[in-house]
Amino acid sequence: MRILFLTYHGFEEASGISKKMLAQIKGLRQNGHDVHVCYYDLAADGSRCRYVDGEVIRNYGRGRWATLLQRMDYRCVNDYCRTHQIELVYVRCFMNASPFNIRLFRQLRVDGIRAVMEVPTYPYDGEFASLPMKYRVEHIFDKLFRNLLASYMDAIVTFSDAPQIFGQRTIRISNGVDFDMLPLHQSQMITANSQLHLIGVAEVHPWHGFDRVLTGIGEYYRLGGEKRVVFHVVGGVCNSMMNDFRSIIEQYHIEDKVVFHGKLFGTKLDEVFAQCHFAIGSLARHRSGITRIKTLKNREYAARGIPFIYSEEDSDFDQQPYVLKAPADESLVDIQRIIDFVDNFQMKPEEVRKTVEHLSWKVQMEKVIRIIEKIIR
Repeated sequence: MRILFLTYHGFEEASGISKKMLAQIKGLRQNGHDVHVCYYDLAADGSRCRYVDGEVIRNYGRGRWATLLQRMDYRCVNDYCRTHQIELVYVRCFMNASPFNIRLFRQLRVDGIRAVMEVPTYPYDGEFASLPMKYRVEHIFDKLFRNLLASYMDAIVTFSDAPQIFGQRTIRISNGVDFDMLPLHQSQMITANSQLHLIGVAEVHPWHGFDRVLTGIGEYYRLGGEKRVVFHVVGGVCNSMMNDFRSIIEQYHIEDKVVFHGKLFGTKLDEVFAQCHFAIGSLARHRSGITRIKTLKNREYAARGIPFIYSEEDSDFDQQPYVLKAPADESLVDIQRIIDFVDNFQMKPEEVRKTVEHLSWKVQMEKVIRIIEKIIR
């Protein structure tokens, strides 16, 4: 099948979202499909361009008008699909619903080209209450048009359990992993006198609940905890959240127990993982109204072979022996519970990884195409 993978932004080396999309594209190709990648990015001279496979298919120019035009004019995408006999458009769509997008997919349908839209997080309305006004306005606009946009799709791909989203049927899969990009964790022995290093990797938002870990570390020491516990935070943290984190750190005087590494990838990220014994997943999805979700991070931790904690419901991991479940509330994380868990943990990284072999992107994207082929028939 000739597929156009469509996204509305470019790719960044340190971005988890970019890595995920590239892995999905790889998974489609591993299943024998002819996949072309359409994205939007800035050219070297500052021009705003839409690309397919690195070639410019539309240069919108520079300046304010070009910024607006790239959000309004998708004719180049439709022309490319028609000219290159694209059979399916797989679009990663989040907060992109607009009359202009609707016009694109209406025309694709007229041309006999199938389309599926991935909604990476659902439901997502609750995530916007804590975000800046710019995003809340975009969210209002999205709510006006997303049902109509969904009506021009053949299905919506979701990592939730929802049978319908925006009135459209869903294809329910799990987030996947690219095992080639995730080295096995180099396990370290823990002794009674050793340090415990925790790692949390995310573009940090309130729903990650890292404040629960910081408060947990503070209370662990306030109550007389003796083991040295260090929390390594890898990823971007916005100013407002950093201020909240600093307040907790200063309150408990745990400045030497928290390390903010910023964005890391490749060997540098692997080196931080090598220091750590236990990983932190999402601990506050309840803040945005989400109960069940299959997050990418849980799967990446398992693929590396490191034990981890999270608070949402995730049917792929809820019963696994390398997982600790935290309550989905505002209580602090019990650090002594993590220490006891790690002290008694026996599984080898390769044993943990083996439990998620079925979650490769090759397998997950094969599910999408198999269902689409049934719809087409």
